[in-house]
Amino acid sequence: MNKINPNINTASFGWIIKMAWRDGKAGKKKLALFMASIILGIAAVVSIQSFGENLKANIAMQSKSLMGSDFKIDSNNPPNEEVVKIMDSLGGANGKEISFASMAVFPKTGATKLVDVRGIEGGFPFYGVLETNPASAAKTYQQNGGALVDVTAMLQLGLEPGDSIKIGNSKLPVAGALKSAPGSNAIFSNIAPPVIIPYRFIAETGLVQTGSRIKYDYYFVAPDTNLQNLDNSVGKRLDFLDADLDTHTATSDRLGRRYENFGRFLNLVAFIALLLGCVGIASAINIYIKEKLKAVAVLKCLGATRKQTFLIYLTQISAMGLIGGITGTSAGLLLQQLFPLLLGDLLPVEVQMIYSLQIIGIGVLLGILMSVLFALYPLIGTLYVSPLQALRVQTENGTRPRKAAIAVLIGIFLFVLFFSFWILKNWKYSLSFVVGTLVTFAILSGAGKLFMVAVKKYFPHSWGFPIRQSLLNLFRPQNQTLTLVLAIGVGTFLISTLYFTKDLLLAQAALDTRSKSPNIILLDIQNNQREEVGNTIASQKLPLVNSVPIVTMRVNSIKGIPVNTLKKDTTSHISRWILNHEFRVTYRDTLMASEILEEGKWLPQATDMASVPISVSDNFARDAKVGVGDAIAFNVQGVLLNTIVGSIRTVDWSRMQMNFSIVFPLGVLEKAPQFTVMATKVSDEESSARLQRALVQKFPNVSIIDLRQVLAEIENLLDKIAWLINFMAFFSILTGIIVLLGAVRTSKYQRIKESVLLRTLGAKSRQIIKILALEYLFMGVLGSLSGILLSLIASQLLGWLLFDTPFTPSWIPFVILLPGIVILVLIIGLSNSISVIKSPPLEVLRKEVG
Repeated sequence: MNKINPNINTASFGWIIKMAWRDGKAGKKKLALFMASIILGIAAVVSIQSFGENLKANIAMQSKSLMGSDFKIDSNNPPNEEVVKIMDSLGGANGKEISFASMAVFPKTGATKLVDVRGIEGGFPFYGVLETNPASAAKTYQQNGGALVDVTAMLQLGLEPGDSIKIGNSKLPVAGALKSAPGSNAIFSNIAPPVIIPYRFIAETGLVQTGSRIKYDYYFVAPDTNLQNLDNSVGKRLDFLDADLDTHTATSDRLGRRYENFGRFLNLVAFIALLLGCVGIASAINIYIKEKLKAVAVLKCLGATRKQTFLIYLTQISAMGLIGGITGTSAGLLLQQLFPLLLGDLLPVEVQMIYSLQIIGIGVLLGILMSVLFALYPLIGTLYVSPLQALRVQTENGTRPRKAAIAVLIGIFLFVLFFSFWILKNWKYSLSFVVGTLVTFAILSGAGKLFMVAVKKYFPHSWGFPIRQSLLNLFRPQNQTLTLVLAIGVGTFLISTLYFTKDLLLAQAALDTRSKSPNIILLDIQNNQREEVGNTIASQKLPLVNSVPIVTMRVNSIKGIPVNTLKKDTTSHISRWILNHEFRVTYRDTLMASEILEEGKWLPQATDMASVPISVSDNFARDAKVGVGDAIAFNVQGVLLNTIVGSIRTVDWSRMQMNFSIVFPLGVLEKAPQFTVMATKVSDEESSARLQRALVQKFPNVSIIDLRQVLAEIENLLDKIAWLINFMAFFSILTGIIVLLGAVRTSKYQRIKESVLLRTLGAKSRQIIKILALEYLFMGVLGSLSGILLSLIASQLLGWLLFDTPFTPSWIPFVILLPGIVILVLIIGLSNSISVIKSPPLEVLRKEVG
């Protein structure tokens, strides 16, 4: 104190910084761990924000390579005369492609596999490359009449270049392994791997038949074209012709939005970790400031003003936030390098890292703002310390003004709200997130307070000394119970909720192995093949679970208004997919188990052919803006069919079975051009392979989908996503651990006198260890159990409101997560207290005084 400016009332800001530095050196160990929690939270936010920006930038830069051209025109039908004229007016297509899913046979092994056949003509891709092994195969496969087969499929089937592949009636040599190609979907490739063949062989396959799901793409190279103007003019004309214009910029925008939404969710997970760290900061500062009250009183005795003493500690906190912001931002920029490894083939492009000054600035600023905001409430207490407190002990240092406290809380609320809006770009979602976070924190805090009140009110006076003393510690002055319950509970809540949500998603897709639910679907069965396919299934001693006829059609008019008129009407609220979609409908006389009749009357048989009553799904009725009794006309492959909405159904689309938006009664579509979908159930891989071989040899046009493989891919995809989400949720757990470490270290200084007193009175080290172990056991169980129970409620709400499926709790969080976190809390708590217990009381007191 001997260097304090004599004229302290007019002391410069430099003096405040010096005082903050000198005072901060003494308490830096107590605050370092809490600063680490801020660093972790900022690292999480910055890493996701920076990676998201990098991903969007890379998608934009590589958008041409993703599509392989500047733009394309695609359709599910061969282009009509008007579409051909439009393409000619654009200079003609530089390349074209026809694609469809089909079964392929590999004669070398006799294996069969569902593949995505892509017949290509011209120099496609015009941007990017077909990456093959050998590399020359990409250039020679068209002239030599070879096939490029997905590299993973070749490894699985034991194929090599020179072997053959049979698609329909066409047999081609395998020219090489296909590593990557523009336009291929990495996720779908796991179910139906891509096979590229020359366009001229498509007709030879004989697979383009009635009901076949064919896609026609025409690629254009026009680097100087204004794509936005082209989309506005040509795109709208093509909409009326059942075709679509897709530019490389529109493709990149769609991909960017898809991954941006996922990034926003991860950002919220990271932001919760940051909020958790801020709770630790507030708790640490509260105890830290209480220890500094005498120093504040002494400064005021020497003439320091309230403002100056306040600024000393505000400067300390700001510096801590600045260091935390810089360190956390640097860690986040390094951490983002892991995301491409975690996401793997979920990413559409290879991401090259670019560092954004905006993200760096936000990370540093976030560290300062969060530290200061959450420290302001305890800091207000320094303004009302009396100089007399330097001479006598006061249990109260004055009451904080209500207005200032409310202003700080409002500031914290607004900051969290605006930051979440910056992430979500939607006020409704932002407010819901903030309210949900407050509710979660409130419930966990309430659980901690309720436990303390219950222990105090129903204190077990008859129990042994160690357990009584440990329970007393939970509600003693300056206890850390609420902070630890929040730290442990929030992390546990996040991990458990994510685990339960993954279970919900898998339960929706899972096949019921105990029932007769089909797990093999046969598509594109022609009318003349129906009986023979059924006989083939029966010959394999397998059940024919169902046989569903399918007719393709388009909406021609709604409520008497033609579709083309509705497309031009900018005031119409009818969804575009209703007007453009080619519907696959069926006819039957009963409802299925996945359907519930909501409105109208189900009619099994048509009686009035002039206006056929149909049943539509609730989402179709909502998007088409129709109700029971409204008229809809369909174009059934050139024939107009007038219908009215007879009933509206709720359909459980999550079930892995054949569901339909539109269902006709019997007696209407039986003679329309159609194909059939059949389903059967196999018990093992061998039965599935045997059936597929038998069907592909006789019926090469029939596509076979093994739903068990689809489910396996869904589970694999969810595992990858869940792994990444859990990786981010781990930040919450890790932040909670650091807050726990800091709380234990801070409370360690509070307990030194208590431990010394107990040992002076004759307590043994073993008893003190038992007291501490029981205390941390209670807090660990309370925090983790509260988090898991809260996650059960959240998961039940998700199942009820979002996924519309019953929620069955898993035992894993209770058996693994709960004891794991409790043991972790015990280890951290005891390891930080063991030095005080082992040292003699006098040595401990001397060390603390020193």
